[in-house]
Amino acid sequence: KFRFRSNMYRLREEREMGVEVFANMVTSLLYESRFGPYFCEPIVAGLGGEDGKTPFLCGMDLLGAQVRTNDFMVGGDCTEALYGLCESMYRPGLEADDLFEVLAQCLLSGVDRDCLAGWGCVVHVLTPEGLTTRDLKGRMD
Repeated sequence: KFRFRSNMYRLREEREMGVEVFANMVTSLLYESRFGPYFCEPIVAGLGGEDGKTPFLCGMDLLGAQVRTNDFMVGGDCTEALYGLCESMYRPGLEADDLFEVLAQCLLSGVDRDCLAGWGCVVHVLTPEGLTTRDLKGRMD
């Protein structure tokens, strides 16, 4: 459905879809299926704005209600623990390597506090220079 709607947007508007437009499209799709919802909490992250270098973060619930923020967004398992950890460890203006270290510490500590979460995670750090993806191995019990 995303690919179809993205192609239709490209044909109708004669331009590529920006990250803000994509977030609105996801919201619309989730709200359309509110009586038989997708059980997910999507997070849309990217670089948008006029210059294409402004960070954009948007999280949604299963009905498509958006929450936009400028600093961090969490979703999935152990969100309560992750919010507290991220609020205490995140600082604006971190370099990519420092941001990865903060993310890794928050995720691994948050997973340790939730017995249903584990097996590690994948961390994506998006900068104007590119996307860096690293795997973290967590506890496997």
